[in-house]
Amino acid sequence: RAFKIVIRSEQLVLGAYRQLSQSWDRDYDPCVLPLLDSLEPCYILLRLDTHNQQGYEWLFISWSPDQSPVRMKMVYAATRATLKKEFGASHIKDELFGTTQEDVCFQGYLCHLSSCSSPAPLTAAEQELSQIKATEVSGLGGKTDIRVESKQATLQGLAFPLQEEAKQALLYFKQRRINYIQLKLDTERETIELVHTSPTETRELPARVPADAPRYHFFLYRHCHQGQSMEAVVFIYSMPGYSCGVKERMLYSSCKNRLLEEVERIYRIEITKKMEIDSGECLTEEHLYEEVHPKPQALKQAFTKPKGPTGKRGNKRLIRGAGENGEEG
Repeated sequence: RAFKIVIRSEQLVLGAYRQLSQSWDRDYDPCVLPLLDSLEPCYILLRLDTHNQQGYEWLFISWSPDQSPVRMKMVYAATRATLKKEFGASHIKDELFGTTQEDVCFQGYLCHLSSCSSPAPLTAAEQELSQIKATEVSGLGGKTDIRVESKQATLQGLAFPLQEEAKQALLYFKQRRINYIQLKLDTERETIELVHTSPTETRELPARVPADAPRYHFFLYRHCHQGQSMEAVVFIYSMPGYSCGVKERMLYSSCKNRLLEEVERIYRIEITKKMEIDSGECLTEEHLYEEVHPKPQALKQAFTKPKGPTGKRGNKRLIRGAGENGEEG
């Protein structure tokens, strides 16, 4: 009915399991709650009674208690996507995340289902976009009234809060304990989550950029310039074109500036270069070096007045003013 997965020696291993005895809802609390540890995160997969084309459907539970060490929570948060991929995302019907027992018990899961079934509230970005459309449409018949003096509303930057794992990662990055951070938006919770902080060399950077999802990257670019070893913090905003939805592109673009402002103001991380890319192919050593140390622009040649036409132009004519009697002076 359920099994628990933990991380041991950088490997995903079986922690415990429970046999099914009744229906999934009756087995839920007796099987799930005894597997929870108040000090250590874990993953729990609960087999439901429903099927899809792949077989039984499963509930994927991410348990991350507040009392567990921050570094341990970061490791589990960064490994969650790997476990889902290895298990098979098509088998997972729903996901549940919790930090307290009330979050992941059967009643907590029912509350989760209830919130998912109700109409989703508009995000701040969607509300502002709705206001923009409302201001553009006026008059009878829904006609658009556009005048020279009409002012267009603009979408302001959003400020999704950083999750604790992401905050800790930025602190480690500031202290040079890690050299790479990848962040993503959780559009449902409206938060910025840590994806992973795997040690990354410059040659490995292109492979860190997902081809099907937008991401924020912070990379400590260590290199040699004019015979001296240097470090430069590079921020990379990767957006793989129109393979992403409009809402996702809009949210990532709108959250970017507020995130950078917080990183520079609160964490005192000086960003040397900010880049926007659609794929990781351009992140070569040569390209990064040119972005961080651009070549000086060549001085533009001063404008030279073109010479007049060559050859004789004839004698200049002098036009004299007329006298009182209309005669030439």
